[in-house]
Amino acid sequence: MSFGRFVLKRSLQGLGVVWGVVTVVFALRFVTPGSAINAVAPLDASQETRQAIAAELGLDQPLYVQYGQYIFDLLRGDMGFSYIRGQEVVGLVFARLPATVELALAASVVAIALSIPLGVLSATRRNQPVDYGATLFSLGGISTPNFWLGIMLILVFAVEFDVFNTSGRGVDVGDVAVSIVGSDPFVGTLLAWLAYITLPAIALGTYFMALITRLTRSGMLDELGKGYVQAARAKGLPNTLVRYKHALRNTLIPVITVLGLQLGTLIGGAVITEAVFSWPGLGTLVIDSINRRDWPVLQGSLIVIGTSFVLVNVLVDAVYAYLDPQVVND
Repeated sequence: MSFGRFVLKRSLQGLGVVWGVVTVVFALRFVTPGSAINAVAPLDASQETRQAIAAELGLDQPLYVQYGQYIFDLLRGDMGFSYIRGQEVVGLVFARLPATVELALAASVVAIALSIPLGVLSATRRNQPVDYGATLFSLGGISTPNFWLGIMLILVFAVEFDVFNTSGRGVDVGDVAVSIVGSDPFVGTLLAWLAYITLPAIALGTYFMALITRLTRSGMLDELGKGYVQAARAKGLPNTLVRYKHALRNTLIPVITVLGLQLGTLIGGAVITEAVFSWPGLGTLVIDSINRRDWPVLQGSLIVIGTSFVLVNVLVDAVYAYLDPQVVND
């Protein structure tokens, strides 16, 4: 199978998963107690008024008709209208998406920057104090709930030492990029951005960091024991070159897969972290929509999160197949 056919196959499978996500999200409204009419109709609305609202929303149609219309609207880029907020759902959701992606990418950068060097150091100094410390650190990172860690970070670094901000986004990454070529001072804008993004990025990326550290350590230990590493050392190559150019390169192939999967998880799993830090992303929008029973916004948010997860997985499969051509033939 060629690389192009492999990517096409994965893309078609991804479309099937997206269709499943859309179907499940559509069905949630009908299996959840309550009615969407209650969110629109006044408390003292008459039966005639409720029926008129149901007709306007299309809720008086058979279920299969509503489902078909919903799919058709999504294909046209129409996610519905929020009567509670008085806005189109597409505008609401995609206005919040950049903040969630920014937080997920920042958490990934924090995790990768610390986990891979720590995993390599732990593997190359096996059964030494550095290895024990890295193992305990990764175990603590996996075991610590991110909402609790977020609260502790706020109490220590925002309340006690007043180093970082406690909530909000403040400056988005676009402002930082504009300041590079614009008239705004770059350093000041960058520091303002870091003051808001650092704590939520650490809270969200700690579990990710611990997971990649353990995966890198186990992969490096496996690669360092293989014959090609022994042959490279026998040729007199420096240990640094053997570790980082040969062993680490082969170790990163499965790590890349986990990185992609976890990036999709971070996008969908940032709900709690966003709630703790009042980060204006999809997570806080989802929670607010649940509390207000704003079903169109909730459905649109879940569909975007699910689609983002699928897109990341398809991209990771493509990168994995490019790095390891044997995957295409499996």
